[in-house]
Amino acid sequence: MAKVAMKVNGKSVSREVEGRTLLVQFLREDLRLTGTHVGCDTSQCGACLVHVNGEAVKSCTMFAAEADGAEVTTIEAMANDDGSLNTVQQAFQDYHGLQCGFCTPGMVMSATALLKDNPKPSEREIREYLQGNICRCTGYHNIIKAIMAASGQDVASVAAE
Repeated sequence: MAKVAMKVNGKSVSREVEGRTLLVQFLREDLRLTGTHVGCDTSQCGACLVHVNGEAVKSCTMFAAEADGAEVTTIEAMANDDGSLNTVQQAFQDYHGLQCGFCTPGMVMSATALLKDNPKPSEREIREYLQGNICRCTGYHNIIKAIMAASGQDVASVAAE
C-alpha cells in the first residue's frame, strides 16, 4: 500500500492505495467521480481522459501513485462556477456532438486541452487531435462542429464525412 495525496478538482485528497491502482480506478472507486469512464482498458478509446497538471492524460495508463502531488481535473469540474455548461460543453449540446454520451466526458476533456494549446484549430487539426478518442455513435461530424463552434469559428465549412 502507498499513500497518495493530490488535488482533484481543486480539493485536496489523500488515500492509501495499492501500487497497481490506476488513476481511473482511484477517481471512480475511491473518490466516486464516475464521469471519467472506463471504455477499453487498453488506452485506445479516450473515455478516461482527465487533465493532470494541465495536460490531457488517459487515466487508464497512469497509476494513482504517479499522480501523487499532482493537480487532477475531471469532467465533474468543467462546468462554470455557477453550474452552467462551459463553452465546450455548451457547444457539444448545441451542435449535437453526443448521442449515447459514453465518450462525451473524454471528448470534452480532449477538446478543452486542444483549445488551450490551439485556440483556433483547423478541421484537420481537430480530427488529428481526436485520433485518441473513439465514438461509436456520432461519426465525429457533429463533434468537429462543436469544437469549431467552441473556438469561435464558422461551422458551415465542416466537411461531411
